[in-house]
Amino acid sequence: MYSATKFAVRALTEGLRQESAAYNIRATLISPGAVKTELLDHITDKEVQAVNQDYVENVGVPAETYARMVAFAINEPEDVGVSEIIFRPTAQEL
Repeated sequence: MYSATKFAVRALTEGLRQESAAYNIRATLISPGAVKTELLDHITDKEVQAVNQDYVENVGVPAETYARMVAFAINEPEDVGVSEIIFRPTAQEL
């Protein structure tokens, strides 16, 4: 289910990009790796939560990294569309 929803977001974003380009509206898909945020606090399975929190604490990048990616896409000139940004911490193997 997780993979299916991720693919749906990709497809929807690409469709939005294509349909809105004539109106000079840009759509960017940003796919992060491990980012240190409060998201892991919302995992209900405590064992899964602990494993993920340990992993992200060891290899994750600060949330500001994600913000810089968003700022990059937004700050490109109006005639440039950044379709996709994929970023991972250098320490992340997966």
